[in-house]
Amino acid sequence: MILGIIRTLILFAVVVIGLRLMGKRQIGQLQPYELVIVIMLSALAAIPMENTGVPLASGLFPIFTLIVAQVALSYIFLKSERARSVVCSTPSVLIENGRIVEKELARLRYNINDLLEQLRAKNTPNIADVEFAILETSGELSIIPKSQKRPLAPADLNLSTEYEGLPVTLIIDGYLFKKNLAKINLDENWLASELQKRGIDSYREVLFASLDSAGKLFYQVKTKAV
Repeated sequence: MILGIIRTLILFAVVVIGLRLMGKRQIGQLQPYELVIVIMLSALAAIPMENTGVPLASGLFPIFTLIVAQVALSYIFLKSERARSVVCSTPSVLIENGRIVEKELARLRYNINDLLEQLRAKNTPNIADVEFAILETSGELSIIPKSQKRPLAPADLNLSTEYEGLPVTLIIDGYLFKKNLAKINLDENWLASELQKRGIDSYREVLFASLDSAGKLFYQVKTKAV
């Protein structure tokens, strides 16, 4: 029993490390070969977990082989566009200059209903508003609307805008991110003073707090248990 638990934890750790090495992508953003590797990793890890008669090393070897193969392929694709196009294919234009490319739909076995569904998922219910629709190699549909249908931006009105950076997270669930404070040249004394102004004695009482580029502090205190 204990041996099985140890084997399971080891295999779990190896698979998690392998997925981390594959990069930070969501399942929907994986290339087909990456999805195959993920499925094979889970299948290979299940064998030594279910059958303790299989040596752990025999189960780990093919897992390591797949991880090395994926990392090697990723490196090759960084250096060779031809290799990437052979394995991952290339993006396909489904709508070009406002017209549906029927031949490309037929080649991909991608029907009009599939296209309309993807457009609705991208908040574009009217196909007449689309200038280009490109099916990426990951299966994601990228949409470029017609110029008359694009959201109005300040640049369209020749308006100048101030810089808006990303808010800096300071506290999550009572934990203080000291490195983030240091990045914006502030310290714990400043934060404690700001919290005290708002009637908060300790940052441990705060559920979440962040500071935007304009210096505005957003916070929410924890709900006290009854």
